[in-house]
Order: sequence, then structure tokens, then C-alpha cells
Amino acid sequence: MALTVVFMGTPAFSVPTLAALAEAGHRIASVYTQPPRPGGRRGLTLTPSPVHREAERLGLTVRHPEKLKDPADQAAFAELGADVAVVVAYGLLLPRPILAAPRLGCLNGHASLLPRWRGAAPIQRAVEAGDGKTGMMVMRMEAGLDTGPVALAEETAIGAAETAGDLHDRLSLISARLMVEALSRLEAGTLAFEDQEAIAARTGRTTTYAKKIEKAEAEIDFSAPAAAVKGRINGFSPAPGAYTSADFGAGPERLKLLRACVETGAGAPGTLLDDRLLIACGEGAVRVLELQRAGGRPVSAEDFLRGTKLPAGARLGAPA
Repeated sequence: MALTVVFMGTPAFSVPTLAALAEAGHRIASVYTQPPRPGGRRGLTLTPSPVHREAERLGLTVRHPEKLKDPADQAAFAELGADVAVVVAYGLLLPRPILAAPRLGCLNGHASLLPRWRGAAPIQRAVEAGDGKTGMMVMRMEAGLDTGPVALAEETAIGAAETAGDLHDRLSLISARLMVEALSRLEAGTLAFEDQEAIAARTGRTTTYAKKIEKAEAEIDFSAPAAAVKGRINGFSPAPGAYTSADFGAGPERLKLLRACVETGAGAPGTLLDDRLLIACGEGAVRVLELQRAGGRPVSAEDFLRGTKLPAGARLGAPA
């Protein structure tokens, strides 16, 4: 027996879960997503979210209120008669009347191993911190920020040179698979939950918060240890993109570094130690594997160096 579901999500990360729930035969009463935002070259075109576009492809009803605090919006949500709400990267906090409306509550797909990395940017912060693994969890939502009990979890390793973008794509597919399983167990009455305090005691994980990434964080500080520099580069790739500056002959310009690994090396922070993008840090060095010049496209270091030379001894990080 299929469940009546309200799906709530916005970015591309959420799309596989919506598609999987529809394919599993659940009745999607409505899809909630963020309103269309200005886009296009001049920002004059309202662009629907990836979830909005997927919902239209599936022939589903779409709603995109600015907020959910209006009693009329809350009443309209309750009138859908949902068995469960499924929330994956929606982007709005759910007030108590919304949380209480579905008969079986609200389930959230969260991209971390809770209670580690509660909050807005769990994928980026896990990569930035150099975590060896992360995962997806299905949790029951409550009023606190990502504090609810967890039903299902799947871990995945984070590779040494893996970026947040790589991890994003893999976790989005895990999210879809886990949520389909969670609803199957919910239908059968066998979905069990574990409090995060118990998870912390069992695993030794401590509570950390994945704060929203600020633009000012994206500038690379090569005086930091190589592991921290690599974490910032890979964790902020592809967006917002960690950056430095380099002089290619016409003055300093911004240069995004999109993938790196730690290697052995020593020198003044920001100095190129060879002609293949090995950069000295405060401790150790990083090898840049992918990068992007201003106005250009992301390329591998090998392709970049075919047409652009940055010789050993050059210094990165001068004001652009």
C-alpha cells in the first residue's frame, strides 16, 4: 500500500530522491520547493529550481511559498492529508504546525553522519575538515536543527583528492535509495529510530555544526598547513571555489583551485616548488590537480599547463 507523500526539496541534490519515490509508486500529493529565482545572463528571467523542473516532468503539483509561517499556507499543507513529508535540502525551516501535520511525521534526508555536521553545509564541511568518511541519514524531524532521531544510515569513504562536488553526486543517489527503503519500512510499521545522543555514545561522534559558507572563506591562506589548504580547496569545489591570485604577465588575476592533494615539499607559503603546480604551505605542500582561470572553464592541471606557464619560484596569493 503506497503512502501519500509531500516532497520538500530544492536543489539538484534532491532530484534523485523525488524521482525514486515517484517510481516506487508513492502518491506525491504535492511538491514544495523554493520559489523561482532571477537567472539568465542579466538576471531578468525567473528560473525554477531543479526540483520544480523535475516535478513538472513527473506531472506533479508544485507549490513554492516564500515562507511557511502564514496560517493559510499551513492550513493548505494540512489539507493535503499526507501520511508523511519527505524533506531533502528544502532550504526553509519547518514550523511546528507543518511538522505536526503529516500522520506519520516528517522524514529528512541529511548528508552527514549525525550528530556530526548538523546544519547548512555538511558535505562541504566534511571535506574541508579532512573527514575520512561521511554518509546519508534518514531522520525524523523535530523543532531543533537536525536534532531528530535517526532511522537509517549509510556510510561512504571520502577519497584523498575527492571534492565536495564528487561527494554531492554520490550522496544524492544514496539519499534516494535510503528514503525509498525508509518509506517501505514506514508502511510496514518497522521503521525504528535511535536518538542522536545514543548514536554519539555508541560511535564517539561529537556534535559539530556545518555553518553556511561565507564568500570571505574562499580566499586561500597558504600559511596554513597543507592538509587544511587541501581541505579548503576540495571542500569548496565546485562552489564557491577556493581562490588565490597569480600573475600571468599582465598583473595579478583571480585563479580558482578546484582539486588538490597533499605532497611533500617546503618553502615560503604560496611559492611554486616546481613547474607542475606544487605549492608550498605553512607546513608541507599541495599539488593542484584542477583549476580555473577567470572567465575560463575548469580544466585539469595537465591541460592548464599546456597553454599557461607558472614556473618554479613564482608566488601565488598577491592581491588580485
